[in-house]
Amino acid sequence: MSDAQDFYQNVWPGHSEYAKRWLNRFPAWNDPSSDSEHLLSLIEQWLLPLHELTDEAALMRELRLVRQRSLIEIMRRDLLGKIELFDVTEALSFLADAAIQLAVGFAHRAQADRFGQPADGDCLMVVGMGKLGGLELNASSDIDLIFLYANDGDTLGGPTGKSQSHAEFFTQVGRKVIKILSEVTDEGFVFRVDMRLRPNGDAGPLVASLDMLEEYFVVQGREWERYAWIKSRVVNWSVNPDQDKAFQKALDTLSELVRPFVYRKYLDFGAIRALRSLHDQIRTEVNKNELKHPGTVHVKLGRGGIREIEFTAQAFQLIRGGREPKLQLRRTVDVLEVCAESGLLHREDCDRLIAAYYFLRNLEHRLQYVEDAQTHRLPASPTEVLRIARSMGYEDPAIFLRALATHLDFVAQHFDHSFGDKQEDEETPDLSVPWSEKLTKGFENPQDAQDRYTRLMESSRVKLLPQAHRERIDRLMPTLLAAATATAAPDSCWRYCLELIETVARRGAYLSLLEEYPIARMRVTRMLASSPWAAHFLIRHPLLLDELIDTRTLLAEPNLTLWADQLREALANSRTPTGQADIERQMDLIREQHHAQLFRILAQDLENLLTVEKVSDLLSELADRTLEVVLERSWEELPNRHRAQPKFAIISYGKHGGKELGYSSDLDLIFLFDDEDDRAADLYSRLAKRINHWLTTQTAAGILFETDYRLRPNGDAGLLVSNMAGFEAYQKRQGGVGAWFWEYQALTRARFCVGDAQIGERFEQLRSDILQMPRPWEEVRNEVLAMRQKMLDGHPNATGLFDVKHDRGGMVDVEFMTQALVLGHSASHPELVGNIGNIALIKMAGQLGLIDTEQAQAVADAYRSLRAKQHALRLAGHNKSRTDDPAMLALRKPIMALWEALFRQN
Repeated sequence: MSDAQDFYQNVWPGHSEYAKRWLNRFPAWNDPSSDSEHLLSLIEQWLLPLHELTDEAALMRELRLVRQRSLIEIMRRDLLGKIELFDVTEALSFLADAAIQLAVGFAHRAQADRFGQPADGDCLMVVGMGKLGGLELNASSDIDLIFLYANDGDTLGGPTGKSQSHAEFFTQVGRKVIKILSEVTDEGFVFRVDMRLRPNGDAGPLVASLDMLEEYFVVQGREWERYAWIKSRVVNWSVNPDQDKAFQKALDTLSELVRPFVYRKYLDFGAIRALRSLHDQIRTEVNKNELKHPGTVHVKLGRGGIREIEFTAQAFQLIRGGREPKLQLRRTVDVLEVCAESGLLHREDCDRLIAAYYFLRNLEHRLQYVEDAQTHRLPASPTEVLRIARSMGYEDPAIFLRALATHLDFVAQHFDHSFGDKQEDEETPDLSVPWSEKLTKGFENPQDAQDRYTRLMESSRVKLLPQAHRERIDRLMPTLLAAATATAAPDSCWRYCLELIETVARRGAYLSLLEEYPIARMRVTRMLASSPWAAHFLIRHPLLLDELIDTRTLLAEPNLTLWADQLREALANSRTPTGQADIERQMDLIREQHHAQLFRILAQDLENLLTVEKVSDLLSELADRTLEVVLERSWEELPNRHRAQPKFAIISYGKHGGKELGYSSDLDLIFLFDDEDDRAADLYSRLAKRINHWLTTQTAAGILFETDYRLRPNGDAGLLVSNMAGFEAYQKRQGGVGAWFWEYQALTRARFCVGDAQIGERFEQLRSDILQMPRPWEEVRNEVLAMRQKMLDGHPNATGLFDVKHDRGGMVDVEFMTQALVLGHSASHPELVGNIGNIALIKMAGQLGLIDTEQAQAVADAYRSLRAKQHALRLAGHNKSRTDDPAMLALRKPIMALWEALFRQN
C-alpha cells in the first residue's frame, strides 16, 4: 500500500455520488480554504443565522441546507485524511445537538405563544440514546431520542387564557421537533428520528414525566433497556434563561433515576445472558438478510462487527459499573481503555479491539458517504469494493479485504470466547432422586451427598426464591455435581458447593457467574476440594468468585504498588450523591479489594506456584500497602489536622514485622509520632483510633485485620500512641525503667512499616542501637529459657501429636534461638541486626562461627519444612498445627541438638 494521501486526493469528491450532486448545486461548498477553521466552529457559524428565524418552513429549509453542507465538509476532510474518526463523530453529534436545540426552542416558543409557559420553568428534555448519546454518531445515522419533562401540571395560559396539561404541551412540542428534524423536503432531511426506545416503545406516550420514567424503570424496565440507557445523554438545554435552574434540577433527578437502573450495586453477571439473548436476536435477523445479499459483509451487525465490540464494552459496564464508577462512560473506546487499565481486558486484546473499532467505523462512514444512505453492508460488486478500498487507503482491494477479515475474525473470536453459550457442550445430568451410582462415582458417602442436596432444594431458603433464581440453581446444580465428582475430594467439595449455593442463593449475580463461566466453576470446585480454609474464605466472601473467571489475571504475579494506586483512585471516586466521601462504601471497597488480592495469592498458592516464603512476602507486602492507604484515608478524614502529612509512623512486630505473615495472621503494631505541636498527642491518638476502626470494624464486606497493640510501651496499660522521644527513653530504660528483655526479643522482628520516613529512620537506628547493646550471654540464656518455658506452659499439648509450632523441637525453638543469637552477639557482629528472617539469620550465625555450620544448615532446612507443614495444616482447616507425620517428627532432632549446644550450662 502506498501513501494513503495519494488515494485520498483521488477519492474526493469522486467517492461520493451524494457529494457530487450537492456540489454540482453548490460548488462553493468544496472549499479547501476553510481547512484552517475548526470544524465545530465552522458548523456553529453556519447555524448562527437560523436562531433568528421565526418561519417554520424557512427554518426547515435552512437547517437542511446546513446539514448537507456540514456533511459535505465533514466528508471532504475525512476522505482527504485531514481529520480522525472521532473528529467525524464529534462533529456529527454536535450538529445533531445543535439542530435539536434549535427545533426544541422553535417548537416550545410556538406552543407557549398559544398556551403559555409550563409551570415551574419546566422544559422538554431530549435524551439522546445510542451513538448520539455517546458522541459517536455516524454519517447517515438515525438519532434515537426520548422526550421527558420534569413534573405534571398545567401551563400558565396563553393570550386567550387557554392552557394545556404539561403532557399535552410537551407532546405537541415533541411532534413539532420530529417534523422539523425528519420530514423529507426538497432539501432532504436533517436527521431521521427514532422514538422506539421510549418507555413502552411505540405503544407508550410520546413524552414521559420523570415520575412516569421512574415507575417504568422499577416495574417494567428490561435488561436490554439497561443496555440502551448506558449511553443516554440529555442533548439540549433550557429554552429560556429563567428555566435554567429548573432544568438543572431535572437533569440531576434524571441522573439519580438512570444510574441505579443501569448500574447495579453488585456485580451483575445476569446481564450476560440478557446481552447474549439480544445479540442472538440481532444475529438471527442479520443471517436471514444475508440470504438476500450473498457475498456482502454487514460491518455493524454481522459476525465480528461493530456491535460485538460495543457489546464487549457494555457488558463490563453492566456487570461492574455499579461498583467501579470509572466504567460509567459513554464512548466505547474509553470503556475498553479503562477495562485494560483495570486488568479486565488484556492490553493486547484491548488494542486489537480498538484497532478493529477504528477500522470498522471508518469503513461504515465510507459506505454511507457514497449515497448518504443508512447502510452498513459492504457490497459484493468488485467495482464497489474497489471504490471502498480506495477510500480506506488501499490500492489493492484484496489487501483491503484481508485486513477486514482479520479484524472481523479477531472480534468474533473474542466475542464468542466472552459471550458464547458456554454450556452448549456440557452434559447436564438429571438430579431427580434417587441418584444413580454414576452421578456420585468416587464419593465415599453417596447417600449423604444426595441427602444434603435434597435438604437444600427443599429448604425454605430455596423454595421462597424468585422463579428466575430457582431456575438458575436447577441448571447449575448438575454441573456443580459433575465438577465436584472430578475432584480429588468429591464428598467435601460437594458439601462446600452446597454451602456456597445456600450463601449466594438470593444473589442472582453469583448464580449467573457460576452458570455462565465453566472455568470459574472448575476453579471453585478445585479450590473447595483442596483447602477447607480456602472454602470457608470463599463462602464468607462470595464476591471473590469474580476473580476465578480469568486465569491469566488470577495467576499473574501481583503488582501490589499498582494495586494500591488503583485502590486510591477507587476510594477517591466513592462519593455520595452530594459529593461527600462515602466512608461506608470506602470501608467496604478496601475490604473487597484486599480480599481479592489475598484470594489471588491463595489461588496461586494452591496451584503450587509459590513457595511458603513467597506467600508470606506477598501477604506482608499486601498488608503494608493496605496500611499505607488506610493511614492516608484516616488522616484525610481527621478534622482539625494541622499539617498536610502527619508526622506519624506505623511499626510492625511479630509475623508481619518479620515478613512471615499468614492468611489469617493478626497485625502486631505500634504507633509513633514526632511532632512538637501542642495538639499532637491528642490528634495522633485520634488518628490511631481511626486507623484501628478502618482495620477492625466488621462491615458487610468483613474486616481487614485483627490487630494487637500489646507490644507498645507498657502494654495494655500504655498509651495507644507514643512520642518518639518517649519511646527511645523507654527502650533504653532511661531512669532504670522501661522495656523488659522479652520486648527486646520482639524488637528483633520489628520494622518500620508505613508513615513518616524520618520517624522510620529514627526507629530503625534505635532498633539497631538497642540490639547491639552488649549483653552477657548468661543473661541472654536465662531470659530466653525463662520466656520459652512460659510459652510452653501457655500451649500445653496432651494429644500425642507433634505441634510443629509450639512443641519442643518446633518452630518457636528456632525463633528463640535466633533471637538469642541476635541479642547476645550483635554487639560484636552488627550484621545480625538485619531483619532478614530466621532462616537467613541462623545461616549467618553459622558463617560467623557462632554455631556449627552444618547444624545451622540443618536447622534452617528443618525450619523451612516446618513452616511449610504449618502452612499446609492451616489451609487444611486445622486450628492447631499438630501432626503425626514421621518426617516432621524427624525434624525435631537437629533443632533440639542445636538448642542443647547453644543453651547448655558451661
